Amino acid sequence: MSEKNFNPSTPHSRQAEFGFEVGTRLTSPEGEPMLGRTGVINTPHGQIKTPAFIAVGTKATVKALTPVQVEELGAQAVLANAYHLYLQPGSDILDEAGGLGKFMSWEGPTFTDSGGFQVMSLGSGFKKVIDMKSVDQSGPDDAVAPGKERLANVDDDGVWFKSHLDGSKHRFSPEISMNVQHQIGADIMFAFDELTTLQNSRGYQVESLERTRLWAQRCIAEHFSLTDSRAGKKYQALFGVIQGAQYEDLRRKACQDLGAMAFDGFGIGGALEKENLGTIVGWCSEELPENKPRHLLGISEPDDIFTAIENGADTFDCVSPTRVARNSAFYTPHGRFNLSGARYKRDFSPLVEDCSCYTCQNFTRAYIHHLHKSKELLSHTLISIHNEHFTVSLVDSARNAIEDGSFFELKAKVMSEYYAGNPDPQGLPA
Repeated sequence: MSEKNFNPSTPHSRQAEFGFEVGTRLTSPEGEPMLGRTGVINTPHGQIKTPAFIAVGTKATVKALTPVQVEELGAQAVLANAYHLYLQPGSDILDEAGGLGKFMSWEGPTFTDSGGFQVMSLGSGFKKVIDMKSVDQSGPDDAVAPGKERLANVDDDGVWFKSHLDGSKHRFSPEISMNVQHQIGADIMFAFDELTTLQNSRGYQVESLERTRLWAQRCIAEHFSLTDSRAGKKYQALFGVIQGAQYEDLRRKACQDLGAMAFDGFGIGGALEKENLGTIVGWCSEELPENKPRHLLGISEPDDIFTAIENGADTFDCVSPTRVARNSAFYTPHGRFNLSGARYKRDFSPLVEDCSCYTCQNFTRAYIHHLHKSKELLSHTLISIHNEHFTVSLVDSARNAIEDGSFFELKAKVMSEYYAGNPDPQGLPA
């Protein structure tokens, strides 16, 4: 395909190998149509019924869990990280192994993000989290975390960055990201974009949005070229990433620009204030093509899940279920609690009564409390199984509730119980 004649809006002939079918549409309590919907994503490694929570397996592993455990807790798909796998063990290793799924012995659908978030966040010294709460724009657009060195520098062609592992210097561009993700071999990939934060000025957001738009075109061109040159491989879908921070006009423009391109779906990313999450997702859902899936990057709290689904998100991911598990935090219908508390030492009930996960069916709070206090790694595994199961099941319940018309009743019940702020009602008193 000649670069001169390339049109980013013209689909590739193999895109028919990936598909999305809209199912039941959400209606308001008054019967009015809304943006939420159920659906089915069809990939070479199976279907994903949506809305769906995608388990995060950053380095080709959902932390502390085996692929069998991930499957048994109900996860439909796994998302890995291109940045981390590029640095270690190397995307060429996964290519030689037969791709991400075969490498990690996961038979279901897989996603990879582009690595853009990690390049920017780690490159700014903010480690795994960028502040998305403050909208203070008084600082410079190239701010770094206090006492940290800037490890990433953006230009119009791509990003230079230093590895957080050994300080070695690397280059990511749209073309490099596409090559890395094709080698990793996930069913669904994301275009390389520039991450901004709520602290960036509007002027920089405008500049960055145009850079991401041009990078999106380059991603599609390289993706189609690699699809042709790797004809023996299964088709990998490519999602464009919508940026624009808190600005309605920028979000809508990004959706219009990327929505006109030949992407298979879209990721909604970037700076999102929690209180505006539903509004921003709604803007995007109104603008993006109805027949393509929408993935919201990085949420797992129940209120965010219901808000996202209600406003049109089809899939989402987050590291939180396993991350908090490693600090002994576990999810219940009545909120999140921490097993390190002394009250759990003689609590011989499961983490959650009537929970069907392997952990709750076989172990007590007292036992897992003991494991945590003894620094036994099994505590990470058992709580992670439960937390992932809890989150996946919550989203499954929301999907079923859209289909049977009880979504808002379910939402009200979950919200009233989970955020009541009461002590853990199960087991021994505090």
